[in-house]
Parts: sequence; C-alpha cells; structure tokens
Amino acid sequence: MATFEETKNLLEDSTFYYIIATNMEGKYTYINTCYRKTFEPIHGPIVGEPYDITIHPDDTQICEEVSEKCFTHPEKTFPATIRKHDGQGGYVITQWEYKALWDEHNQPAGIFCLGYDITDYMAYHDELKNTQSLLSQKEIVLQDMLFQQSHVIRRPLANIMGLAKILERMDIDKNLYNICKMLVDSCNQLDAVIKESAAKANNQ
Repeated sequence: MATFEETKNLLEDSTFYYIIATNMEGKYTYINTCYRKTFEPIHGPIVGEPYDITIHPDDTQICEEVSEKCFTHPEKTFPATIRKHDGQGGYVITQWEYKALWDEHNQPAGIFCLGYDITDYMAYHDELKNTQSLLSQKEIVLQDMLFQQSHVIRRPLANIMGLAKILERMDIDKNLYNICKMLVDSCNQLDAVIKESAAKANNQ
C-alpha cells in the first residue's frame, strides 16, 4: 500500500498520468484528477462502479489476465494496453502498469494501475508502419527496375551493338556504314544512361 499512497500523492493532480485502484470485486475505489476529468464526463461518477464501464468489451479479458499475474507475482508490475470509450462512439488507447494491492494482514486488497493515453502515438506508429510498407514496396519495384535495366534491357542492347559493329566491318556502301556507326553511337549512349540510372539508384 505504501507505493500506492506515494504514487497517489505524487500524481493526484497530474495532467498526463491516470491513476486508478479497484477492489477485489472489480469496482473502482480511487481515481485521480486526470482520470476523473477524462472519463467522468462520459460515464458519470466512477468510484464504486465496475472497472469495465470505461473499457472496450474485448479488453476486459486482458484486465483479468493481467490482474491474475499481479497476484501470482506480487513483487512485479505488468503492462496492459486497453481501449477506453471516448464518448463519441470510438475509443482512446491507453497503456497501463498493473500492480497488486495488499492490506495490513497481507491479504489481496485490489489492483493499482498507472496509465496514460497513447492514442496519438499508436496513430503515428501505424502511419510509420504504412510508410515503411510503402517504401518496401517501392524498393522492390526499384530493384526490379534495376534488374530489368542491368539484364533484360542491356542484353538485347549489347546484341544490337554487336550486330551493328559486324555490319561496319562488312563490304557495305558509305550510307549504310554511316547508319551502322550512328546505331552503335546511339547504343553506347543508351547503355551509358542505363548505367548512370542504376548507379544513382544504388546510391540512394
């Protein structure tokens, strides 16, 4: 209980952290100012009410499982990510640390939780994951383009250059010779462009 009382005194009026406590019946016995200001406008007076009135129904099992761990390992705290009603049909995402409470007779007295809102963080996290996924997809496309340039395109280009050079050495009229020479020059220019594009892509 000493840790709980110290934390209450420290963070009673916090504008960032939530502090709550529930008894062995799963009812709120304490909430700090931040939790009260955030959730009582949605649910009304909370102390004395069941802990799950603020929670997404699918997350109640998480609370139960984490609470059980707290009593099995009373020396430890355990994390839980819980969705709570935002009063607008949606949910805020909250991150918590759970710890078991014990009375003066060393009997289980309830659960003490310290938490905060991570909704914005999760939104940024999801956006970052989407961006990383998009970049990975673009990287795959880029690598495929590099392969196409280095192997698929340059192979027939080299064949054209070879054939043009063969024609240059054959007994042909000057007009055809000049065409072959221009063809070889164009192939060399195109090959240089492909090499430069590949080099730039590899350096990015």
